[in-house]
Amino acid sequence: MDKKQSVITNFIWRLLERGGTYVVNFVVSVVLARLIAPELYGSIALVTAITSILQVFVDSGMANSLIQKKDTDDLDYSSVFYFNLVFCLVLYLGLFLAAPLIGRIYHDASLVPVVRVLGLTIVVSGVKNVQQAYVAKTMQFRRFFFATLGGTIFSAVVGITLAYLGYGVWALVFQQLLNVTVNTAILWLTVGWKPKRMFSWQRLGGLISYGWKLLISQLLDTAYLKLYQFIIGLRYSTADLAYYNRADQFPNLIMENVNASLDSVLLPVLSSEQDDKTRVREMTRRAIRVSTYVLMPLMAGLAVCAEPLVRLLLTEKWLSSVPYMQLFCLYYAFWPLHTANLNAIKATGHSGIFLYLEIIKKVLETAVLLVTMRYGVMAIMMGLLFNGFASVAINAWPNRKLLDYSIPQQLKDTFPALSLSLLMGAAILPVTWAGLPDLIKLIIMIPAGVTVYVGGSVLFKLDSFRYIWEIVLKILHRGKEKTA
Repeated sequence: MDKKQSVITNFIWRLLERGGTYVVNFVVSVVLARLIAPELYGSIALVTAITSILQVFVDSGMANSLIQKKDTDDLDYSSVFYFNLVFCLVLYLGLFLAAPLIGRIYHDASLVPVVRVLGLTIVVSGVKNVQQAYVAKTMQFRRFFFATLGGTIFSAVVGITLAYLGYGVWALVFQQLLNVTVNTAILWLTVGWKPKRMFSWQRLGGLISYGWKLLISQLLDTAYLKLYQFIIGLRYSTADLAYYNRADQFPNLIMENVNASLDSVLLPVLSSEQDDKTRVREMTRRAIRVSTYVLMPLMAGLAVCAEPLVRLLLTEKWLSSVPYMQLFCLYYAFWPLHTANLNAIKATGHSGIFLYLEIIKKVLETAVLLVTMRYGVMAIMMGLLFNGFASVAINAWPNRKLLDYSIPQQLKDTFPALSLSLLMGAAILPVTWAGLPDLIKLIIMIPAGVTVYVGGSVLFKLDSFRYIWEIVLKILHRGKEKTA
């Protein structure tokens, strides 16, 4: 199999994994939202925000270092594995001891056991981290498909069962903990690599010299995003936080389905071509075109369908999340530009530039947050949206020199998908004004939106549509050959 076919195959495996996970998580989130009050969702969101920040340390930038390094071997993998495992145990011990303080800060003693149990995901992730890097490095993404989907389905059954039995917040806790545990167990059993009895501080130091900048960058990014949740939870109410988080969940799941598939495949592929500037530029450009072509109509469609969808699936009690959800759709629509640009910078070994960009963005974002936090959750949301657009320009700026790929060129590559997505959204919007049941509205809007978008792609002869269609035909052809 040549490199192009390998990239396409692995991207499809990753997309199937993310797509299957999205479908299961979507169903689970709908069921749990009907069974659990918004205030309880707000409480678990506070704890998850803390563990998400610590989760950045689990990676320590090492996974990216292992993927980016050209000649990674067992000594590299094993050194990182043992370092991560010990470091994660130390992190969990610190979180365990800090749990009472967290409960006092949020005036809720019931958070203490939740923090201590949910914090175990950090230790489990430490065991999984290097296995994930090995799978990505060796382009075995079908392993992710079985591991992720297995963990998601098993934890979904347990979480829904506990919610029906009235366990409330603990249904959410055990769903998350079992998800990562089962995922890790399947990877451990199916991936060929296992840690060897070897360790090198010298190798570890070399990986850290590249990875620490990515660690700080990722830590700044994650901490900043979770800072929104901390502020909303402290300054306003857990219900406000629940509406904010619920609004983020649906568009975020769609974005992760498309973008994470691209992200995980793009870094190892670009790293393998890091010495060929022209090749990296063309791959980055193709990634932006294709991913925006897929993601933007999904975001536009969700924004227009948000109100009937929320009312139908989550009931009236979650309608306050609709305006936030629509703004999150706009925020995530341009996410592929972040991913493609930053992966190109990482793959070509410029982790210092990566960190520098993150510092610039966080200075700007902090200033905007300090201004908007006084005026309510909607003002905070508008500030987040402004920062998202500013970050697109900041992340793209270095590649005007590194790849000869300027911001105007990137926007030009994005314009066909953006304009057609807006046309599709405008075409189906009048249906929301009709006095029809929500289910009927969605039954009309979704097929109509797909028809307008695909029909427009054919009419205007969009390059990304042709590219995706050719890939589909190749896959179908290979499938016929195997069955013949």
